[in-house]
Amino acid sequence: MSIHDLVAKEQPDEFVFSPENELLIEKIVAKYPKGKQASAVMPLLDLAQRQHNNWIPMKAIELIAERLQMAKIRVLEVASFYTMYNLKPVGKYFLQLCGTTPCMLRGSDDLSRCIEDKLGISSGEMTEDGKFSVLEVECLGACVNAPIVQVNDDFYEDLDYDSMSSLIESLNKNSPLPIGSVKCRFGSQAETGPTSLIKLTKKSSFKKSSKKLDKKADTFAKQAGNKFNAQR
Repeated sequence: MSIHDLVAKEQPDEFVFSPENELLIEKIVAKYPKGKQASAVMPLLDLAQRQHNNWIPMKAIELIAERLQMAKIRVLEVASFYTMYNLKPVGKYFLQLCGTTPCMLRGSDDLSRCIEDKLGISSGEMTEDGKFSVLEVECLGACVNAPIVQVNDDFYEDLDYDSMSSLIESLNKNSPLPIGSVKCRFGSQAETGPTSLIKLTKKSSFKKSSKKLDKKADTFAKQAGNKFNAQR
């Protein structure tokens, strides 16, 4: 895929940061040593994207490059490398579908099929009404509750065909389902429920029982030894 495929053909004539974002930019850039302001490129790209309806126009790339004293191509390299940045318009609900190994093994193909069945779009496409767009991405970092879909900033985990269908319907009604695991798992909890503390308790009980038995054995040995010595 060339850079021309990633960048929107229709571009705004100008882009300026809002007064609120200008204040944030000052604080962000101030975190870095003098001469290292280029390190602020990622948070500034994020600000530009959030301000501009979830995508970054080329005028914003140019402005950030000027602000951070970077070559424009350097800023564009960063923006085009990470799937978290959009260089062309996306839907109101931007579905990022993880297709990396853990999600694939747990059914991400079913989610992709559901999205195509319900919305008629596949990776890199947007619905005609502009409400949904979808992109297959690399690992989103929630492998424990795979498969997952990121909707804008929110994660939906433990999905299957039916729950993905319900999620799409809720988004269509502009009433998104609660974020997180659809199976109500918390963190890296197993599907069978929390087990670590149970195992720890059993292990602790076993150790205590073993110590009691060892103590009884020592007492018995001492008593037997004393009795033997007395008989002698």
